[in-house]
Amino acid sequence: MNSIDIIAMTSIITGGLTMCIGVVGPAIAEGISISKALQSVAQQPDESNTLVRTLFVGLAMIESLAIFCLVIAIVLIFTNPFWNYVIAHAGK
Repeated sequence: MNSIDIIAMTSIITGGLTMCIGVVGPAIAEGISISKALQSVAQQPDESNTLVRTLFVGLAMIESLAIFCLVIAIVLIFTNPFWNYVIAHAGK
C-alpha cells in the first residue's frame, strides 16, 4: 500500500467519522427542542405562533452545525489539501 492509498483511506474514514460524530449532537438538540416546543404549545396555545417562529429559527441554527460537518467531510473527501503534496512527492 503506497502513500496515495493511505491518504485516500484516511480521507474517506475521517470524512465518515466527521459526519457520524458531527450529526449526533444536532440530532439530539433538535429532538429536545421540538419536544419542549410541543410542551409549550400544549400549555399555552395562544402563543403558538411566537413559539413556532422561535422554534424554526432555533432549528435552523442547530441544523447549521450539521451542514458545517457535511462541508468539512466533502472537503476532506474530494478536495483534500494533502493530495497535491502526496502526488508531488510520490515520484521521488
